[in-house]
Amino acid sequence: MSKTIIIIGAGLAGLSAALQAAENGCNVKLVSSLPSERAQSVMAEGGINAALNTKDENDSPEEHFTDTIKAACGLADPNAVWGMTQAAPELVHWLLKLGVKFNMSGYNDVDLRNFGGQKKKRTAFAQSDTGKQIMTAMIDAVRRKEASGMVERFSHHSFLTLRLCGNICCGCVIRDEYSQETVELPGDAVIVATGGMHGLFGNTTGSLSNTGEVTAELFRLGVPLSNGEMIQYHPTTVKCGGKRMLISEAARGEGGRLFAMKDGKQWYFMEEKYPELGNLMPRDITAREIWKVSHESEVFLDMTEISEEIISNKLSGLADDCMTYLHKDIRKEPVSVLPGIHYFMGGILVDEQHKTPIQNLCAAGECCAQYHGANRLGGNSLLGALYGGRVAAKSACEQADVVDLSCATQIDFPPASQISEIKQLNKVMQETMGVVRNENTLLNGIQTVQALTGNLPLLGMAVLKSALARKESRGAHWREDYPKSNDDDYLKTTVARFDGKQVQISFVPVPERR
Repeated sequence: MSKTIIIIGAGLAGLSAALQAAENGCNVKLVSSLPSERAQSVMAEGGINAALNTKDENDSPEEHFTDTIKAACGLADPNAVWGMTQAAPELVHWLLKLGVKFNMSGYNDVDLRNFGGQKKKRTAFAQSDTGKQIMTAMIDAVRRKEASGMVERFSHHSFLTLRLCGNICCGCVIRDEYSQETVELPGDAVIVATGGMHGLFGNTTGSLSNTGEVTAELFRLGVPLSNGEMIQYHPTTVKCGGKRMLISEAARGEGGRLFAMKDGKQWYFMEEKYPELGNLMPRDITAREIWKVSHESEVFLDMTEISEEIISNKLSGLADDCMTYLHKDIRKEPVSVLPGIHYFMGGILVDEQHKTPIQNLCAAGECCAQYHGANRLGGNSLLGALYGGRVAAKSACEQADVVDLSCATQIDFPPASQISEIKQLNKVMQETMGVVRNENTLLNGIQTVQALTGNLPLLGMAVLKSALARKESRGAHWREDYPKSNDDDYLKTTVARFDGKQVQISFVPVPERR
């Protein structure tokens, strides 16, 4: 009898997990509140990392591994990162076979570009619409599994809670958003792939549908949160329509330059301070430098020196977006930029195989803490979602145990947070969890969030307490009252747990490389 794997979320990680589970002979139930075409993965612009070495720079998966661990400031599981970087070249070639229209160099080589934190050209791309291209191919591949009966879609359905038999997951409860009918969905394992916790902040570059509510419900049920304080601010974003519009790192990879005015002249501060990588320093460093400089002068990204050929062949989507939404022609004028919340390195605690502490429950993609540690390399998010989805599916199919479904306990749903409280939560999180943090603002934030009700404020409390407990600066977490790294005490993973009454914080060692 085939096992049934339930996947919550139909973005890149969810689709990758669905394909792998179906290929493993499992029946898949794919649950999502929105169509895959509207997943945040579609918005990814810059590219996907893989040491293909088509530029004859002697690149290798080993160097990709080294750059990833260095950017992560030591907090990423080296065994998981090693698996991902070793698998990356094969995954990109697999995507080519699926029909992804990567930019090519020469007759049959995938073109590669520079990306932040990496000295070698390692990022494969499809103009500036890489996520859209990959998702289109993945959606088609999953539809073929749907046609064969291996995958069943539950579109316009939202996750409510898990079905649990003690510490064993045996399915979930979902709601049809059209009829408002509640459906109990039994399954042998559940994979959560619901994206980052953007709903905690509201004003991010991410999809507004990635509310973080699923992660919050799992946290309420006792699933730990890992490295919740590690929130990546993308260096170059612009306010647009109540959220932040991303100006892709691809622009700097192709020659875009950051500057501010100083003494009446253009000051290329990143090139002056970091001559080796300049505008392509890791995102945490670049975001902090822009944040500092912006207190004295407006910061601009100048793309006017990029050739028309490169813009047309590699940045056309970005150029069109800037013209449509900002009324800016990047060929003729610079764009004013500031850091904006972009990616959550922290999330659901998983092991190397993407298993959570609850049996038969796995997580993949941005909703879980894997591969990125304290800071993510640009180009590793699509890779992490694609690879992580595969790993989670293999684990779910192997781990899934058929259990007596009659033992599933009915869990009362917590009261939903009021819109006014969510807005208050967003304001507090934005004010306290900025590019630079300190104890006073964090304590004030905790005091305010304690008075709010519902799951999201509980998740916000876990993030705030994680940031308060890490009394050092590392990667995306920068404490102005503790400006130095402290490896003796904090070269460890932050773990937040909810015991039913309060949030507890602990630190556990990062696994050693085998």
